[in-house]
Amino acid sequence: MLCATGHAYADSPSSVSASYDIYKGSLKVGQIKEIYTRNKEQYSLSSITRAVGLVAIFKPGRIVITSSGLINSRGLQPVSFSDRRESDESKERHADFDWKTKQLTLTEHGQKNTLPLPDGTQDRLSAMYQFMFLSLAKTSMLSFYMTNGGKLDIYNYHITPDQSVTVPLGTFKALYVASVPEAGSNRTEIWLAEEHANFPYKMIITDPDGDRLSQVLTKFDFVP
Repeated sequence: MLCATGHAYADSPSSVSASYDIYKGSLKVGQIKEIYTRNKEQYSLSSITRAVGLVAIFKPGRIVITSSGLINSRGLQPVSFSDRRESDESKERHADFDWKTKQLTLTEHGQKNTLPLPDGTQDRLSAMYQFMFLSLAKTSMLSFYMTNGGKLDIYNYHITPDQSVTVPLGTFKALYVASVPEAGSNRTEIWLAEEHANFPYKMIITDPDGDRLSQVLTKFDFVP
């Protein structure tokens, strides 16, 4: 479950538009365009990733990720999630959240798998926007379940306040969120801009071999 108190969901933004550059080491390899919209007590999210430069020659097509669901006093409550590769349909994944029966149905490679659905579960896209609904300033740990459409795992993060993050838009006060180190697992670091409702401005994923993939905010439109 999410170990943090929630903001009043009535105060959440009506829409967010964000663009990111993706780097592998120091090489720019892709761009992401994301759009979040709220319609009363429902939300929709889309994220489109495309390769750039030489990478685009070898990995054509876009990655299209969507999430939709409800908004309540605890924040986002996903109902449907999909992850689709335009150049490789075999990698398509879906997740369907049935909160009444507490069941999560995952579909990957055409195979369905139904699991118990823990309270507070997010998908890999809604999880990044759920930060906007959490009061994290006095929280040192955050734990929640998340699915990528193929599996369900619990994620544990340390939170460090009074940090800063520098992106092309400038330098901002931030909360630093870092995954608890686990041998053989990726390490995730996220910088949340406090002045924009804990929105993720930068993220770095480091694999067990030390290779780093960075996601850096380049454009941002936040509508209250």
